[in-house]
Amino acid sequence: MQQDFEYFNPTHVIFGRQALDRLPEQLSYYGESVLLAYGGGSIHRTGLYDRVQDALRRSGKRVTDFPGIMPNPTYEKVLEGGRLARACGADLILAVGGGSVIDCAKAVALAAVEDGDLWTRFFLEKRGPERMPLPIGAVLTMVGTGSEMDGDAVVTNEATRRKTSCWDYSLYPKFAICDPQLTYTVPEYQMVSGSFDILSHIMEIYFSPDDEDNLSDDLAEAIMRSVIRSTAAALRDPRDYTARSNLMWASSLALSGLLSPSKREDWEVHQIQHQLGAYYDCAHGMGLAAVSPAYYRTILPYAVPRFKRFAVNVWGVDPTGRSDEEVALAGIDALARYIRESRMTPTLRALGIPDESRLAEIADTVTLRRGGYHQLTRAEVLAILRASF
Repeated sequence: MQQDFEYFNPTHVIFGRQALDRLPEQLSYYGESVLLAYGGGSIHRTGLYDRVQDALRRSGKRVTDFPGIMPNPTYEKVLEGGRLARACGADLILAVGGGSVIDCAKAVALAAVEDGDLWTRFFLEKRGPERMPLPIGAVLTMVGTGSEMDGDAVVTNEATRRKTSCWDYSLYPKFAICDPQLTYTVPEYQMVSGSFDILSHIMEIYFSPDDEDNLSDDLAEAIMRSVIRSTAAALRDPRDYTARSNLMWASSLALSGLLSPSKREDWEVHQIQHQLGAYYDCAHGMGLAAVSPAYYRTILPYAVPRFKRFAVNVWGVDPTGRSDEEVALAGIDALARYIRESRMTPTLRALGIPDESRLAEIADTVTLRRGGYHQLTRAEVLAILRASF
């Protein structure tokens, strides 16, 4: 049964091999000044920077570059971008890159029009903006976060060692150019990190009440199976267009709101990883992979039927001759095997965390949410971190 809900997603997605050719058309709806946001040198090495600049020139735009956005964008970088957007009178922020670049662009869109302590108001107190943020467009080059089709912006405050997000409908990109071919040059490490991020987004929604028969869970299972198949195919052949296109669309759908109706949503794995990222600046998807099996083994006793369904419907576990608990555990074992076989990081040590000395400190900073089957205690968070090490 579907509970009452509202669904709205304003992002215009342009998907396919020729998607970038449609960029001038999208640019025509905005003023002449564009802040071009991007990360490191890959945009230059692949020639994408020149292609985007050509589209901007043909559209008669005045371009100001905002380079150097890091994999875990910082609050200081956001403020830098806000100052630059004001100085150039930006009419549009065009984010070219993966989720970190798009997330940063969203926060910059706020910083360009809002004054005062943005961190407290928008990231800690979760207030909505008082002024309309600048419009954002996206050219997606790496999949995983789904930021191209949602209103969330995840930022790290290095001064306070806190990684968290702000959200608002006004922060959804106005358009997203999604050409799977642009992901071909992404290193394998980042590709599989993004794949697990997609899977984790779906599991955060799927592993939460309500469990009555609803379409949201059926869609979630189908997309998870696609991600699992497509990860293996992309590892075999990084230029497998079918695999790359399925991963790209799965990434967008996972956080588009399509899977959320009737679900309370958990997001505790993300809360744990966010603090790992705040302390150690690790790849987001790899951090999720490292802690997920231990987390799900912790909450399994509170939702055995759901984990059994996950094992059977997603991983194809044969329940014959097994108890429900055994089938449920086999599903988590299959998840852990997928992490290893996909060359993801199965432990915190493999993630690059040198020792357990800061795990207790990290556990004390993790936000404890109520959306899942069981609200963790601080002691349980620490136990999960230690079991993941």
